[in-house]
Amino acid sequence: MKILFIGGVKSGKSRLAEAEILKLSNDIKPYYLATNECFDEEMQARVLTHKQQRQNAFDSIEEPLQLLETLKQCQRPVLIECVTMWLNNMLYHQFSEQTILDELDAVMKLPMDLVLVHNEVGLGIIPENKLARQFADLSGKAAQLMGQYCEQVYFCSAGLALRMK
Repeated sequence: MKILFIGGVKSGKSRLAEAEILKLSNDIKPYYLATNECFDEEMQARVLTHKQQRQNAFDSIEEPLQLLETLKQCQRPVLIECVTMWLNNMLYHQFSEQTILDELDAVMKLPMDLVLVHNEVGLGIIPENKLARQFADLSGKAAQLMGQYCEQVYFCSAGLALRMK
């Protein structure tokens, strides 16, 4: 089973995704694959808050780039938190859009239970700079790719999830 939670910042998608992977895991401790790279104190504080919220319910893996290879080693359901940060990391480290989408496609084809968290960045204005437009376009393409593979897709807002698929 593959399930996508997509929504804006602080929409509740992470909390909802955590509850879903725990339910999907049937009392088996799932993995929490954190993709964030911390470059400043504010981001470190966000990560600490997430760690405190999930307490000991998950086995945590921190991997900002090697999504496919990391997931191949996982024998239990995995929550990927979050695909958006992974895309950001890949662009920052100058991977091509095609390489990124190919890796995400391979991830989605893995025969395993995944719950994915992704920020919806396409509901605002068109960014003024080239890199931000590239990121928004890539994020939208990634969301479409994940949406094709996932059996369930939820749009999150105000702490609520609306099932789209």
